[in-house]
Amino acid sequence: MSTPSKNGKATALTPEELREQVEHTRDELGRTVEALAAKADVKAQAKEKAAELKEQAAEFKEQAAEKATLVGGRLREKAAHAAQLVKDKTPDPVLDTAADAAAQVRDTATRAGQLAAEKTPDPVREKAESAATMAKANRTPLIAAAVAFVVFLLLRRSRRCR
Repeated sequence: MSTPSKNGKATALTPEELREQVEHTRDELGRTVEALAAKADVKAQAKEKAAELKEQAAEFKEQAAEKATLVGGRLREKAAHAAQLVKDKTPDPVLDTAADAAAQVRDTATRAGQLAAEKTPDPVREKAESAATMAKANRTPLIAAAVAFVVFLLLRRSRRCR
């Protein structure tokens, strides 16, 4: 084989040069075949894409959690600030009156509970304790039943208004 030289005359290649050219061509051909094989391997491409999407989802989840934490902190700060403003703007006599009223309500409720416990017969008290224990154990169905009852009442009321 010969290659054109700078002056336009063909020069013969040495066997060593031919071997180098063949080796270079083999390398290029090997890389081309590998690239074509990778493009043709749909399963591998799908796995790679799935891994990329998984990584993006994990990053998005992390960012969303950080943002939620940040927003939650801001909301707590604003609520505390608003509560402080209300407390600061409310006159002291009103705060004192509210505190006294709350204390009276607590005392009255405590006395009413004690009086009811003293006056209630033992069998009734035992039944009430049993019902309270059962209600605590079956909280979800009771809440669902209460919601259903309220919805029923609201629907019934809305039909009467028509």
